[in-house]
Amino acid sequence: MSGTDSLRPFFRPRSVAVIGASRNPAKLGHRVLRSLIAADFEGPVFPVNPVAEHVASVKSYPSVDQIPDPVELAVVAVPAPQVAGILAECGEKGVEAAVIITAGFAESGEEGGRRQQEVLEVARRYGIRVVGPNCLGVASPGSEVRLNATFAPQAPPAGRAALCSQSGALGVAIIAQARRVSLGLSAFVSVGNKADVDDDDLLEYWGEHDGTDVILFYLESFSDPHRLGRIARRVSRSKPVIVVKSGRTEAGERAVGSHTASLTGSDSAVDAFFDQTGMIRAGSLREMFDLARFLTLQPVPAGRRVGVVSNAGGPAILCVDALERSGLEVPALSSGIREALSEFLPPEAGLSNPVDMIASASPDDYRKTIEIVLGSGEVDALVVIYTPVGLHVGEAMQGAIVESVEKARARGSADVPVLASFIGASEYVHVLEGEGETIPAYPFPEEMGRVLRRAVAHREWAEADPGGFPDFPDQDFDRVRRICAQAVDERGKGWLTAEETRGVLEAAGLRGAHSRVARTEDEAAEAAAAIGFPVAVKLTSSSVVHKTELGMVRLGLEGTEDVREAFREIRETMEREASLEEMDGVLIQPMLEGTEVMIGMDPDPVFGPVLAFGLGGVHVEVLRDVAFRVAPLTDRDAREMIRETRGYTLLTGYRDHAEGDVEALEEALLRLSRLVEEVPCIGQLDLNPVFAMTPGHGYRIADARIEVDVP
Repeated sequence: MSGTDSLRPFFRPRSVAVIGASRNPAKLGHRVLRSLIAADFEGPVFPVNPVAEHVASVKSYPSVDQIPDPVELAVVAVPAPQVAGILAECGEKGVEAAVIITAGFAESGEEGGRRQQEVLEVARRYGIRVVGPNCLGVASPGSEVRLNATFAPQAPPAGRAALCSQSGALGVAIIAQARRVSLGLSAFVSVGNKADVDDDDLLEYWGEHDGTDVILFYLESFSDPHRLGRIARRVSRSKPVIVVKSGRTEAGERAVGSHTASLTGSDSAVDAFFDQTGMIRAGSLREMFDLARFLTLQPVPAGRRVGVVSNAGGPAILCVDALERSGLEVPALSSGIREALSEFLPPEAGLSNPVDMIASASPDDYRKTIEIVLGSGEVDALVVIYTPVGLHVGEAMQGAIVESVEKARARGSADVPVLASFIGASEYVHVLEGEGETIPAYPFPEEMGRVLRRAVAHREWAEADPGGFPDFPDQDFDRVRRICAQAVDERGKGWLTAEETRGVLEAAGLRGAHSRVARTEDEAAEAAAAIGFPVAVKLTSSSVVHKTELGMVRLGLEGTEDVREAFREIRETMEREASLEEMDGVLIQPMLEGTEVMIGMDPDPVFGPVLAFGLGGVHVEVLRDVAFRVAPLTDRDAREMIRETRGYTLLTGYRDHAEGDVEALEEALLRLSRLVEEVPCIGQLDLNPVFAMTPGHGYRIADARIEVDVP
């Protein structure tokens, strides 16, 4: 078997062997066996114990090869040095999948790493798919087989969300929390060391699984981000994929030799990766559960209009504020709807939106109000808030809310989701349940704003044009490779000279400003006269990165004497700093006009080239208004990068500011993406500032820095 078919035995096995099924209740093998039995697994379970005839009242076998019937899934809980041999026995038996509970592999050091590699080689020799080692196990409570092959104290609840946890210990807590908040699972996998089966395998399998509506991950690392990204782009269009990725504050260690490198951290790359692939990054496990409960229980809103019904003004206002801060709309209800509400609500009630029924609101008031607002056609989602400020008990109110939603559904409001919040209830209400309706409930109204924002944003992402990967036939990558290879051969890792940089930009079709390099004072004056005044004079050096901070840039020079003086001052400064040998000359450029932006690239150790776009000059480091994407870029990525920065407003012609050629900047990003893909020896790249001219006139790169190394 290959592809997703090879994972079926983990979730729908016909039989399971527990190898290392101890009689000691404290041992993991015994606990897994007990979990299988307690879940009422529909197939046979075979304990394997060389010294016991029965374990937990089930007939045991001394080895897997002595089990008389076929075995599809083996759960291995024996000491680490024995695992490779046991797996070979499973291979001879024809076992198709194995869950290795045992620890003591790659997580434990060099010897454990060798042991894990040996296990993987055995698995590949026999075609066995492996989850683990060092994991909690697997479960598929939402399937007909009722599998729970974990040693977690509690069984996962059945439902329609599939969940993968890289941490076994956290997996125990996740299962407990899923039970606590009524989040049902179609499957659970603790991948442990991810020696074989990993996140992209599971994403692909669950993407095709009819019993799964939402896919959840807790990840500490990415096995193959490029494959994961390709699968996620496809799966996310039909199923939400929610990820909690730990390590948000750990920046990758890289030399801060460029603007981009100082701005790009590993977490920026992770965020960019999720933005591009449609995966939803949750900031916490709680946020993941909040969103997953909504997406598994209610339809996704068709738009951004939200109605709010409450019996207290304060919570309603908090909710409205959270909704509008999230980019959602709380529109005023029409006069017809307000008139219908006024027929039974007191004069003091607020009837616009939010609908404040005031503290005296009865279950019947909630029932009538919800039916009217939900069926109005004027909202895409409905938030119901109840604060126990009156005499009405929460149970009666829950029943009224669910009943009214069910009636509205029957009259044609099936596509409008409903969320609830019971504030200050004596017990935390997680769901409101009826015969045909289950409504997720949250302790505070602000949380519903975050949930709806994420759900709406994902729907909009999935419905948008995915974009394509444009090609530019005029790009000469062979020329770029020759320039970079020669530089590395001559000087090793380092920054290209001004002439080399200009050659790379020309070959890639990136528009540099007209410029000339001058190595003497006379050459500088001659070049400036040829270009035309006013001009800029800049140090050119393959070792000095930030020239402006060192006083190595002179702008707006109006004559040859100014240029000569600028050359002398730059040379004297380099000599005074004992760095004259690092001066290659000066660069003479015309003064440019337009909106200053920056475009850059810095390699991430996990994702590869990460592209950056933001305001240029010193603004990029002061304001840090930068958008990131992982290469390769689609044309949609390039459009979104530019538009998600606050500085984009300037490019649209804000007030008296001239418009910028946004289409040309998009093309520049796409050309740069192709360049860094095709020429991996480019290590860091900064184009800053880039002057965006008026629409139709393109852009000009005023300063460029390119670092190269052996790929």
